[in-house]
Amino acid sequence: METASRVEAVTKGGLPVVPSQYIQPPEARPNLLHAGDAAPIPTIDLSNSDSVTESIGEACRNWGAFHVVNHGVPIHLLDRMKSLGLSFFQDCPLEEKLQYACDSTSAASEGYGSRMLLGAEGDVVLDWRDYFDHHTFPLSRRDPSHWPLHPPDYRQVVEEYGNEMKKLAQKLLGIISESLSLPCSSIEEAVGEIYQNITMSYYPPCPQPELTLGLQSHSDMGVITLLIQDDVGGLQLYKDDHWLTVPPISHAILVLIADQTEIITNGIYKSAQHRAVTNANRARLSVATFHDPSKTARIAPASHLIGQHTKPAYKEVVYGQYVSSWYSKGPEGKRNLDALLC
Repeated sequence: METASRVEAVTKGGLPVVPSQYIQPPEARPNLLHAGDAAPIPTIDLSNSDSVTESIGEACRNWGAFHVVNHGVPIHLLDRMKSLGLSFFQDCPLEEKLQYACDSTSAASEGYGSRMLLGAEGDVVLDWRDYFDHHTFPLSRRDPSHWPLHPPDYRQVVEEYGNEMKKLAQKLLGIISESLSLPCSSIEEAVGEIYQNITMSYYPPCPQPELTLGLQSHSDMGVITLLIQDDVGGLQLYKDDHWLTVPPISHAILVLIADQTEIITNGIYKSAQHRAVTNANRARLSVATFHDPSKTARIAPASHLIGQHTKPAYKEVVYGQYVSSWYSKGPEGKRNLDALLC
């Protein structure tokens, strides 16, 4: 964990230049003069039962990402999650934040932090981001005493939000399975018990956004990610050798296909490579809800998709080993997934 004074400086802004540990190598820096076209990813109405399966299948094949509306998650809950996140990052004193500090030596540990990847100080370029990670499923992992006490409804809202997001993730995994002519339960059965983490990410204004990334290029390591964001914008998707900006859509939920789903679908559906850029004027907040297998789960292409003329595109992997590689080596786009290609 960085020193308290440095975390405070980044959280509150006001630095004239970016500290050296946040400066990306030239090849990774965003070209903010040509920020890229808006990514025309589909927006899918989940209440339209006539076309939703076909639309989601097409989006998974072409983009690995799509927005959903009429998704069934209460709008007031989406708004409250974002306001709770802003309250914690902007209003909570640093001393109180540090009471919830995560273990920076352990991958994806619960709590408040700003260093995602493992490795010695100086070995890893840091993202211009603070975050709070909540472990919410299975229920045996859920301990609200690890979460902020204030505002008074913080813990209740996070629990309710996690429950709603898990229901939506399971519904989407069923539709994704059916879009491949698989039984509705196929992907969820391949995954096993779902492990859910909710990560609030706060990107402070950055004095030199052209040198930094809020979140480096990667695809999510798990199964499916559900993301909400404020109106600031900064999320980009990589497609056809170009970075495209994903404009926020009010009260829509962005669905990102993750690496294990690419494996299970034998590469028919691609995980979404994405990153976050920063800006000099406005803080940005997003809330990502990750749905992953257990660390002991063995993930491989679905047997229904393998046949006489179709060979497995990916080797079987134990998910815990995949996670360890992701955090220790770094994502660098999709290199950990590419390492499993047959």
